[in-house]
Amino acid sequence: MTDETRYVVDDLAAFTVAAERADLAPGPSKTLRRNVLDSIACAIGALDGEPIDAIRAHAVQVSGPASATAVGGDRLSVDQAAFFNTVLVRYPDLLDTYLTPGGLCHPADNVGAVLAVAEHTGATGSDFLLALAVAYEIQCRFSAQVPLMAKGFNHALQLAMSVSAGSARLLGLDAAATADAIAAATVDNVSLAAVHAEPVANWKGLSPAITAMRAVYVSFLAARGITGPKAVFDGPFGLVRMLGQDIDFRTSDRALVAVEQTYLKQYCSLIHGQALIDATLRIREQEGLTGADVEDVALHVFQGAYDFAGGGSYGDKSRAWTKEQADYNVKYLVAVALLDGAVGPAQLETERVRRDDVQELVKRVHVTAADDLTAAYPERTAVRVHVTTHTRGVFSCEQADFEGSPTRPMSWDRVVEKFHWLAEPFCEEPLREDIIAAVDAIDAIEIRELTGLLAAVHPTPLRPRTRHRL
Repeated sequence: MTDETRYVVDDLAAFTVAAERADLAPGPSKTLRRNVLDSIACAIGALDGEPIDAIRAHAVQVSGPASATAVGGDRLSVDQAAFFNTVLVRYPDLLDTYLTPGGLCHPADNVGAVLAVAEHTGATGSDFLLALAVAYEIQCRFSAQVPLMAKGFNHALQLAMSVSAGSARLLGLDAAATADAIAAATVDNVSLAAVHAEPVANWKGLSPAITAMRAVYVSFLAARGITGPKAVFDGPFGLVRMLGQDIDFRTSDRALVAVEQTYLKQYCSLIHGQALIDATLRIREQEGLTGADVEDVALHVFQGAYDFAGGGSYGDKSRAWTKEQADYNVKYLVAVALLDGAVGPAQLETERVRRDDVQELVKRVHVTAADDLTAAYPERTAVRVHVTTHTRGVFSCEQADFEGSPTRPMSWDRVVEKFHWLAEPFCEEPLREDIIAAVDAIDAIEIRELTGLLAAVHPTPLRPRTRHRL
């Protein structure tokens, strides 16, 4: 090969650099703003999470000269702001998701990093939104064609590609430097799906933040002339060989529309648990059940839900003992939904997870993968729930999707409700309204107007949450 060889990463870089606001049509632009508000809601709602103080202290300690905002008030170096804010978006397990036959990804993992770089560079809100749309597109296009998790790799791999592309875009890098950034970030962030295996650690939630931080860091190095391994996709020992398939980002298609296929969440749970929780709560509410009424629960799910969270290939789910195990365990999620009538942040606190009532009920929840439900995935995340009571018989609910899926999109107004639900303990109502208005008008503002509002968010709760669910 010669220096004139054209690599996949060169096409990806050209796609990134050539992106124009016309490529982001009004519909996807509106959906992307919805997802930005959703991500900010998650970040604010995470501020009282059990490991967050330690992570904030670490970010402050190792930060270089401050040029970006951490949600909740600190000023940090751009890489540490990217890290901390990405942790926040991920922590409640309420962020957006893109589903594929061989896995998934969370495009909202881009938001904290792209926002930090946008603030550092003095970008407009419109610049931020376009860079984020490019990041969403790259991450989702890779996920759609490569069954990455089925091959044993974690979706943080494609996050390295997308964050470096979005960062390079905001830094104003040319196509050659952008290719260097994407290549260098990707080659050093080959992540293993073992991060999701039992016993699940809180590293699961930090892994994307580390990837995002490194991708930002690498992009700044590329801006200084550091070159990346251009053959990372299609050269010797590249991803094409590792994954055993060609990789085509379809870069001739300029439309930035992937956000339209993302799922939003109502409950603090992996995406595979959303319909299960919804169906369980419907039975509980329609029949007036309490946890004491329940003798046994049978869950029928698609294969991916069983593998990830039902006791399949990612490990035994007979007990959840930590937040990270609980939100990846459909037995726990259904049990606590029956007991509490909600699956929000309170249901993932350590004291709640370890309480005897839910630990005992988990033992009576059984999960089975059903062929017909598997065949409907990923177009449908269909489930069946059967609750057997001690004295009143069996109550069942079958559900094909849920509010937040592309078939039943969550509206802007519903995301505003979600924002108030999560942010209320940390923001007075005027500040909440200002943040909502800034995101809604993001095309017309400087991004520092939004980050200035996020700096005013209180880092610890001012009051209890008044609503226990969305």
